[in-house]
Amino acid sequence: MRHVPEKIQHIVDQVVSAMGYELVGVEFNSGQRNSVLRVYIDTEQGVTLEDCQAVSHQLSGVLDVEDPIKGNYSLEISSPGLDRPIFKATDFDRFAGRRVKIKLATPQAGRRNFTGQLQGVQDEDVVLLEDDNEIRLSLSRIDTARLVPEF
Repeated sequence: MRHVPEKIQHIVDQVVSAMGYELVGVEFNSGQRNSVLRVYIDTEQGVTLEDCQAVSHQLSGVLDVEDPIKGNYSLEISSPGLDRPIFKATDFDRFAGRRVKIKLATPQAGRRNFTGQLQGVQDEDVVLLEDDNEIRLSLSRIDTARLVPEF
């Protein structure tokens, strides 16, 4: 899964946790002109615009003081949404039984994109059931993973 610098991850985790929110995950896309730090938060009751504003206000103040990101960047705070991104190995177990889309950083058997029913994690592999075939994808090779919304 995409790597977020440890210092940034630590700062975000401390601030979000201290405010009583679940930190779903952090994405950091550094660009030539403008980088984006995207933070996904959640609660049992869901996330409101006011929740995102409160976290943004608090986190931006701490990031300004700590200054772990050089240059210009945008800070985005978001709920995970219906197509919730999956960042942690424990979440692959948490959402077992749900449909998921997984994109690998490097191809496996000539493919980078997989969609199927999530079975969980076994021996550092995400197990996916795709058309009645069990597929094992190494956690270290996963670039992105998202739940598929069910209606």
